[in-house]
Amino acid sequence: MNTVLFDLDGTLTDPKVGITTCIQYALERLGYQPPETEELLWCIGPPLTVSFAKLMQTTDTSLIEKAIIFYRDRFATVGLFENLLYPQIPEILKAIRSEGYQTYVATSKPYVFARRIIEHFGLISLFDGIYGSELDGTRCDKGDLLRYILISENLDSAKTVMVGDRSHDIIGAKKNQILAIGVTYGYGTKEELKAHGTDLLANSPMDIHKHLTLLSPNSPNGSAIWGI
Repeated sequence: MNTVLFDLDGTLTDPKVGITTCIQYALERLGYQPPETEELLWCIGPPLTVSFAKLMQTTDTSLIEKAIIFYRDRFATVGLFENLLYPQIPEILKAIRSEGYQTYVATSKPYVFARRIIEHFGLISLFDGIYGSELDGTRCDKGDLLRYILISENLDSAKTVMVGDRSHDIIGAKKNQILAIGVTYGYGTKEELKAHGTDLLANSPMDIHKHLTLLSPNSPNGSAIWGI
C-alpha cells in the first residue's frame, strides 16, 4: 500500500456544531421547525441534497437548492470554523507520511470549503492533494469522487486505502476496488460500517496507523491479512 485517502468530516475533524447549526439556520429561513442538534447527527457525512430532501420530505429540487444556498450563506463565513480537529490526527498524518505514504483528502464537501478547513488547522503540508465536490454537486457521490482521484493522480486502486466514518466512504471504496478502513470515533456506527463491507475498523486515529503498518506485506503479520 502506498496511498491513503482520508474523509474529512467525522474522520479528520469533528464538524458537529458547524454542520448542524447551518442546517437549522437553513430550515428556519425556509419556515421549517428544525430538529434539535442531536437529531441531526445523521446528516454529517451524506451529501446535503440527500439530507435536506429527507429533512423537508421533498423531491422538489428547487426547494432543496434554496436550503443549500441558505446553508452555505452561514457555513462559508461562520460554520466551517465551528469545527474541531480529532486528537492525534496531526501526529498520525506525520507518521504515515514519514513511512512513505501519499496522503489525500477525499470529501463530499465542496473543495473550496475543504481546503479552507485544512488550511485553518495547519494541515495543508501533510497532504499531497485535497479533493472535494464542486458547488454544483459534481462528484458529491463518494464513488465518483474516488474514481476521479484515482485517474487524476494515476493511483493504483490495489495499493490505495480509503479511511472514513460513514457508509458512503465504504460504498465508494468498494465501487473502486479500494480497501476500506472504517473509523468508529466519527458519526457512523460499527454496525453501519460492517454492513457495507468495511475491511477493517479503527476505534481511534492511532488504530489507522496500526492497520497501515499491518497491511504492509513486509510486516510480520502482513501475510496473514493478505492471505499470502
